[in-house]
Amino acid sequence: MRGGDTTGLRAYNERLVMNALLQTGMLSKAEIARETGLSGQAASVIVNRLLEDGLLVKLDKVRGQVGQPSTPIAPNPDGAYALGVKIGRRSLEAILVNLLGEELGASRVRYDAPLPERTIATAIAQATGLLGHLPPAARDRVVGLGVAMPDEIHAWSTELGLAAGALDGWREADVAGALGRATGLPVTLYNDAAAACAAEMIAGHAIVSRSALYIYLGTFIGGGVVIDGRLYRGEQGNAGAIGSMPTGPTGPDAPPGQLIHSASIFLLERALEAGGVDPSAALTDGSGSTANAIFDAWADTAAVELSRAVVSALSIIDFQEVVVDGFLPPAWRDRFTQRLSAALERFNRSGLKPALVTAGSIGPMARVLGAAMLPLKARFSPDTDLLVRPGMARDLV
Repeated sequence: MRGGDTTGLRAYNERLVMNALLQTGMLSKAEIARETGLSGQAASVIVNRLLEDGLLVKLDKVRGQVGQPSTPIAPNPDGAYALGVKIGRRSLEAILVNLLGEELGASRVRYDAPLPERTIATAIAQATGLLGHLPPAARDRVVGLGVAMPDEIHAWSTELGLAAGALDGWREADVAGALGRATGLPVTLYNDAAAACAAEMIAGHAIVSRSALYIYLGTFIGGGVVIDGRLYRGEQGNAGAIGSMPTGPTGPDAPPGQLIHSASIFLLERALEAGGVDPSAALTDGSGSTANAIFDAWADTAAVELSRAVVSALSIIDFQEVVVDGFLPPAWRDRFTQRLSAALERFNRSGLKPALVTAGSIGPMARVLGAAMLPLKARFSPDTDLLVRPGMARDLV
């Protein structure tokens, strides 16, 4: 695979071809030319080069149609790989995927708190361990490593039950540098909820509109913004920080609270523990009458608080869709989404257009999967600055 050919018209056209095939699965050379707007000769030259590089493969000829049999071209699953690491407040996950985003290996480590040195060391161990799944000849086909982690992770010691300043080491921690030195890969950092939104756009099926507010119910609630079919990260990379939305009245002696303190999973975890229920088990299968009653009580409050933030967001950006995902069991996620939809109906929304409210399709793996898929998207999409939703290939031409 050519690592240095990353600029210029030739590289751009190669990305056009790869993007078209990754979105459609397979095309003939003639179809590739039509899909990308390239001439037949240019498409053929590029396809042959990508076949030689091992990024594409020829499939069996298709016969029985009018004219000459055609030979479909498809992405080679083993043509490229990427790693993803999710550093969370309660766990660290790592995943190795192939060019199609298929999981080749994964690991998960839980901890009570994301203490910086220990967490970074764990991330290095998990990432290098997954690289060991690949034969040596395939190592140079790993295009990069994406890291999904919360912004300002150092600021949440109190919410995690830690002493003040326990997470201050994150202020100066060089996560990308440490992982880059250990793996030899280019490393890119992403907001964890934005990475989850990217996973839904690339590998999921819930985002069906050109604009969407994506909400991820994690230990701390977060979000992502889709505008014109693209993941919008904002001028400072913090678009969709819905957890920072103010809630409650402003008093003379204290500022209002934030949504993160009223609609986050850490509150549900505390309630489950107080009720004698193991949070890890409950958040895995959602079974048990006690666990369900505790969830319902948390969801009733959280959905109302979140609905205010959603209506506020809809009044600023005319979102067509609101997608709710997270590391809730599917049944709980669906019930929460229904509660949010019902809570939105109680608002006076004069002057606002209705938005579809739906559950996400990926769940707990969304953040780490997004972290792994984004380096592949950056390498093989002609639009490297903004992520484009599958099905909108023509927007890139």
